[in-house]
Amino acid sequence: MEYAKPVPSNPVGFWRRLGANLLDGLIIGIPLALISYLVTGETKGNWFTNLVSILYSLLLPIFWYGYTVGKRIAGVRIVKVNGEPPGFGTMLLRVVVGSWLVYTVTLGIGAIISAIMAGVREDKRAIHDLIAGTYVTSDPPGPAAGSRS
Repeated sequence: MEYAKPVPSNPVGFWRRLGANLLDGLIIGIPLALISYLVTGETKGNWFTNLVSILYSLLLPIFWYGYTVGKRIAGVRIVKVNGEPPGFGTMLLRVVVGSWLVYTVTLGIGAIISAIMAGVREDKRAIHDLIAGTYVTSDPPGPAAGSRS
């Protein structure tokens, strides 16, 4: 007999995730592009912009209980399927393997499929969530929010 896996608590779908990503783009991406131009003199994506973007996406959720700036404003956060905040290995799988490698290798088709998955799946998990064992939730953080004891 096969048992159904429990649905994560308060999973967040496509629109709130998109809103959080747009906020990150406006609040972090635009200033980063300006700083990058001042540092490198280049207007298109360059090593500096790519490095800071990857480090932001990879490290901030580790140190800030699953939040990025955009996710914090949108009231959503990344958690592991067991409800714990993500660690380095989890975020490495989510960002580098799930979001960068898979979406690049599939020429963006994986990103489109992920968007559909976040919109229609009951657990709202996209490809990068399945790879990393995470989901995005609107649950308020526990008493240790913002701290990693």
